This record gives sequence, structure tokens and C-alpha cells, in this order.
Amino acid sequence: MYPAHNEDGNFALTRFESMLKTNDVLFFDSEEFENIVNHYLENGKVNLAKKAIKLGLAQHPTSTTLKLFQIEVFIFENYFEKADELLNELYTLEPYNEEIYIQKANIYSKQDKHQKAIEMLERALEYTPDKADVYSLLGMEYLFLDNFEEAKTHFMRCLEHNEEDYSALYNIIYCFDFLDQQEEAIDYLNIFLNKNPYCEVAWHQLGKQYFDAKLYEKALTSFDFAIISDDQFIGAYLEKGKVLEKLKRYNEAIENYRITLELDDPTSFAYLRIGKCFEALGEDDLALKHYKKTVHEDPLLDKGWISISDYYIKKSDFQKALYYINKAVDIDENNVLYWKRYAKINHRLNFLEEAERGYRKSLELGNYELETWVTRCDILLKLGEYEAALTNCLQAEEFHPEAAEIMYRMAGIYFKLNDGDKGYYYLKNALKIDPEYAILMDELFPYVFTRKSVLDLVKVYQK
Repeated sequence: MYPAHNEDGNFALTRFESMLKTNDVLFFDSEEFENIVNHYLENGKVNLAKKAIKLGLAQHPTSTTLKLFQIEVFIFENYFEKADELLNELYTLEPYNEEIYIQKANIYSKQDKHQKAIEMLERALEYTPDKADVYSLLGMEYLFLDNFEEAKTHFMRCLEHNEEDYSALYNIIYCFDFLDQQEEAIDYLNIFLNKNPYCEVAWHQLGKQYFDAKLYEKALTSFDFAIISDDQFIGAYLEKGKVLEKLKRYNEAIENYRITLELDDPTSFAYLRIGKCFEALGEDDLALKHYKKTVHEDPLLDKGWISISDYYIKKSDFQKALYYINKAVDIDENNVLYWKRYAKINHRLNFLEEAERGYRKSLELGNYELETWVTRCDILLKLGEYEAALTNCLQAEEFHPEAAEIMYRMAGIYFKLNDGDKGYYYLKNALKIDPEYAILMDELFPYVFTRKSVLDLVKVYQK
């Protein structure tokens, strides 16, 4: 909608910047000023754009395009009243200029008045020769309103007018995904590809839809066509690698990931996936080598550190596993799975305080599995923290009210704390649920299990 920058524009830009340095005043025609301003705005140099607009309007006070640039800057700086005032002036002169309506829509959008923005953009559609851009803007306004059906429709219209507007294509697929319309997305992409058989982006998106639908062979074919359309398309090689992994064709997956390393700077994701493939092939040393390349490429990628930790867990080298799990936890301290690994590794090393901390963090982060509660309780018992163990079991009981494992432990703890009434209460409940599991009392609380009253009660339920 605004003038494009070209070689003449480059010459004008050089002259303009030379003028700023020398304070000389040179003449530029209005189109040259328009190119200069457009260049600065596209490159985020707003202050220079403002200088060019000011000088441009001084030399060409009737230039509508320069005034529209002025309005754009006003809107950018949130001077909506100034922008609206200038727009109204332009409207009296050029009521059929679509840019006036587009900029009014921009103001409304910035003020969260999206329905009014839509009304302005629909007026712009009546006058603009470039309907694709306006349909795209309409799509965005409907997205702001969470009206994904209308947004999808307008992005489709945008794509009908400009089949190379890939941002519109991505937005269409985003709407399909949000609306959980996977089959419709696949149908739409196939129709689009019938008209545009060499659109690598559409093939790539179709492949991702098939992948999510677990139609791996179709996904593979789609990514192959994306690569045929553009053999430098890194994303297609990465996605193809993921499909080949699902199909357990690990050597082929490795080949595709390696192609991405040759096409551009290495990525931690590619190294990580290559490592996973080698691990699946039983090539543990090569897997470790690539996991280390992963964290070298991106030291903040927690999945790289966790993969190394898992490697050493598999090798029963828990000391090294602990070193690397600490790296992962430092990066993402809200990941339940990391804390569970942290707890298990410390438990294997008999670092009970740290193991207990790991299980406690897992529980705090919402991991309420029975195993977590039970293991933490047993560690607290070993540490002699009976009150804490009891609190743990009382909390566990809320989530697992029929778990005999919890009740036997609570019975033993109450006996230990000299509260026999509650001890017998929980022991009876546990025996009702699973009398054979009473051996747990002998393992964890042998001093309780030797009591005659306890043994007699157990015998009653084990008959």
C-alpha cells in the first residue's frame, strides 16, 4: 500500500542522511520522501522517520501519503486524537482513499474497539485494489474477538487474492487447530495444493496435520513433497525426521536431521533427536556424544541435560546422573518429572534428605501419584521424622482414601507416637482393604508387629 524501496530510493536515502549531517537543506520530490520514510519505518527507526516526514511535509504540504505516514507515527506513539484529527482532514479531501479507513481501523484496534475496527476495514474493502491485505487485517481483528470461524473465513479470502501470503495460510491452520477441525484442515490443504502443487508451506502444514492424526505414511509423503518443492526447507527435514522416528526408521531419521545441520547453523533440537535415534539403535556412546553437542549448542535446553542424566541412570552411574539432573532442575525448577528423577537418583545414592526434598517438590507441583506419597513417607520414617511422615500420609489419604499402603503406614506411625486408638483404627481399615499386605507392618514397623494384640487382629482378617 505504501511505496516500495528501490535503487533510486537508496540514492535519495544517502542524500537525505548526508543532508542531516551537514544541516544543508536539499530538495526531494514527494516520492523520494515517501521511500525514505517507508525505509525508516520498516527498519524501526521512528525518530529518523519523523524527521523525514517533517521535512517532507515542509516541501510537499499536500502529500497525502506523507500525511498518512504522519498518522501512522501518531498511532505508533499512541497519539490517537492527533491521528484521528488528521484522518478527518484527509477524509474531507479523499473520502475514497482506503488508507484512511485502514488507519482509523488501526486506532480502534489499539483501543480494543475491534468491532468498530472491522466496520472501518469493511469500508476500506469497497475502495482498495489490494483486497488481500485488508482481508488479512479483518482476520486479525476477528482473532482479537476470539471469533475463529470468521477469522478463518477472512484469512481464506486473503489467500484467494494472494496465494503467496503464507502468513494467512498459517493463520488459517491456527484457526482450524483451535477449533479442533483436523479433518477440515486436511481437506482445505489438499484443495489448496491441487491449485498450488509446489507450495512447500502447504505441504509442510499438511504433513503436520497428518502427523498429529498419526497417519505417518501420509505425513511422510507430504514432507517429501515439501522438500521436492524446496530442497532447502529445514522445517520439512526436521518434521520428516520426527515421522521416521515414529516409524522406527532411525537411520533415515538421522540422515534427515543431519541435512539440517548442513543447510544452516546446527540446532540443539537436531542434535537431541539424533541422540535419541542412536539411543533407540543401541548406540549409547553416539547418543551421549550428541546429547553433549545438544547442551553445548544450547546450555539452557533442559531436555539435553535430562537426556544425559537418563543415559547415566541407565548405566547405573548415579553420581554423574545427579550432576546432570541438577542442571535440568536449575533450568526448569517447575518440572515435576525432573524432580521425580532428582528424588530417585538421590534415593539410590542414599542421600535421603535430598531425596525427600525431591519427592516433596513433586507433590507441591501436583504429582499426587500413590508411589510418590508412599516413597516420601518411607524416607521420612528412615530419617526419624514421624510427625512429618504422618502429615504426608494424612495428605495422601485425601487423594487415595482406599489405599491400604497408606493406611498400614498411618497405623504404624500412630502406634509409634503412642496413639493406640488411631493405630488400631487405621490397621483395621487397612486389613479390610488388603489383609495380605499386612506384611508391610513387619517390614516398616517390626516393633509394632510383634505386639500380640496386633498379631491377633491380623489373624482375624487373614483367615
